[in-house]
Amino acid sequence: MKIISVAGARPNFMKIAPLHKAFLKHAPRVRHLICHTGQHYDANMSEVFFRDLELPKPDFYLGAEGGSHAGQTAKIMTAMESILLREKPDLVIVVGDVNSTLACGLVAAKMDIPVAHVEAGLRSFDRTMPEEINRRLTDALSSYMFVTEPSGMRNLKKEGVSHFLDGRRDTGGEKSRGGGREIPLAALVGNVMIDCLIGFLPKIGKSKILRTLRLDLGRYILVTFHRPNNVDSEESLRELISFLNALGEKRTIVFPVHPRTRLNLGKYGLEEKLGTRVIACEPIGYIDFLALETSAELVITDSGGIQEETTFLGVPCLTVRDNTERPITIRLGTNQLVGTDLRRAEKAAFRVLEGRRKEGKIPPLWDGRAAERIVAVLSRAFGI
Repeated sequence: MKIISVAGARPNFMKIAPLHKAFLKHAPRVRHLICHTGQHYDANMSEVFFRDLELPKPDFYLGAEGGSHAGQTAKIMTAMESILLREKPDLVIVVGDVNSTLACGLVAAKMDIPVAHVEAGLRSFDRTMPEEINRRLTDALSSYMFVTEPSGMRNLKKEGVSHFLDGRRDTGGEKSRGGGREIPLAALVGNVMIDCLIGFLPKIGKSKILRTLRLDLGRYILVTFHRPNNVDSEESLRELISFLNALGEKRTIVFPVHPRTRLNLGKYGLEEKLGTRVIACEPIGYIDFLALETSAELVITDSGGIQEETTFLGVPCLTVRDNTERPITIRLGTNQLVGTDLRRAEKAAFRVLEGRRKEGKIPPLWDGRAAERIVAVLSRAFGI
């Protein structure tokens, strides 16, 4: 059996790594190949992650760098079509919700190649987010949907999926045509991002990032911002800088700057406005970032995956968005949704620094075995 897994952006790499290791246990019956679309092409957003995650060099590189959503998606589709025509895989696995996810899933589905979507069913219910469009359409064309949390199963049921696995037993439906399904399957398997985190936690002791940045354990705030509504306009960036500088009066701020954010800071001449307590550094590799997350007093972000990582680590997290597709991080975890009003976020941050932090617990099935469950489902379906 030949499987091609697609990675395009930084969060995808952490989801592919546990799957690759799980499939290696089935070699040579299963040949698992990795396609890097190049959606994140900056070395700090891409190459360093393959090295940190101990992933092999990608088998295919599509070079889909930059461009508009439509242009990038079209470029990925055209390049992926050539690969699928040549390789004729039995299954294409797509992860997450980026343009690469939808583009490669759509090409495979039109070529009658079964598609598996890892991290399926998540919904923000905000169609202004490109990721929400990608999530919904990818699920609609997938034969296998692997789900991280119960909300995803509920969402898929409302959208017409009728065949489910709860991680332990099949609840109806039959296998069809060479591993594909005429009745799509949704399975609650846990979170491969957490598989990756658990696997690499023992290595954070080797990180020197806290010493390099001269940080005191548990006495700094880790911040990431990259979404358009937070970083694309001069007004929003000025508000963000004021917010970071206000927090900097209380704690050191570590701010790994996404290339999109840095580009806009330069465009509006705002980099020099950051205070001396704000460490605006380049994007950080996976192991070093885990070390920073684990030891932070507070994390503030507009990212999706960081909400999940902080929940597992028990670190307070404030999500500067009006919605989240990961509600379990709020219901069970340490995450708080504070909206995009940075004055509100500032008040919430000060409450955490005063010791009024939200306690949480780890969601069910976030135990480091999600990739194993995914491979088990596919092994049964394809008779591996």
